[in-house]
Amino acid sequence: MLREITLGQYYPVDSVIHRMDPRTKLLGTLLFIISLFCADNIWGYGAAALFLAAVIKLSRVPFKFMVRGLKAVLVLLLISVSFNLFLTSGQVIFQIGFLKITLEGVRTAAFMALRLIFLVLGSSVMTLTTTPNELTDGLEKGLGFLNRVGVPVHEVAMMMSIALRFIPILIEEADKIMKAQMARGADFESGNLVQRAKSMVPLLVPLFISAFRRATDLAMAMEARCYRGGEGRTKMKPLRYQKRDRVSQVVLVLYLAVMIGTRFVS
Repeated sequence: MLREITLGQYYPVDSVIHRMDPRTKLLGTLLFIISLFCADNIWGYGAAALFLAAVIKLSRVPFKFMVRGLKAVLVLLLISVSFNLFLTSGQVIFQIGFLKITLEGVRTAAFMALRLIFLVLGSSVMTLTTTPNELTDGLEKGLGFLNRVGVPVHEVAMMMSIALRFIPILIEEADKIMKAQMARGADFESGNLVQRAKSMVPLLVPLFISAFRRATDLAMAMEARCYRGGEGRTKMKPLRYQKRDRVSQVVLVLYLAVMIGTRFVS
């Protein structure tokens, strides 16, 4: 299960999406998330599906690799669908005791499941096609105007970049610890929910200790290299918009307009 998490990983391949400016990809991810909350019918989610499929195709990242990330949010997906399916009032189409399924509940649950799936896939496209360094530069450059109001943009971008970089490292570390505990007789699969939660303690304690140790080593390494924040720092590869970025921004605006327009389609 741990190796199924794709968020925070980078998939190295040459594609149009990989070569885009990270600011364009951040803007595209933000507009895509906004568009999902604009959709309220099958036409809206159909347009979002076509747009996402086209982006995944252009990214040249295998679709099977992206779908792996959905396994990590399967429990959250089931909980969201169940709550909307059984707790939404409306025209009852099936009932067993106090549990009832309504037509409105089925519609809401289906749209909620699609929205969550598209959110995970859309966010994965950004992280799979953008290195942590590019993501840091894109956040710092794109949100640079916040420096005028006292927001430490460089430090915030650096923290997000380090967090994303540590996700695959901690996943690999957790996998090693789990295998070592299983070799010593630990059982992470059997038992009820409470017993499974208790069985995770031998995994979480060494994982947290390892994470704090890595954080300390990183802080010492940054201090040894005289890191003092972003003030006065220059970039080896300054970000510059290319023609493909301008075209992409126009496409994003048109896509958002289409998504807003689907709200008026009955």
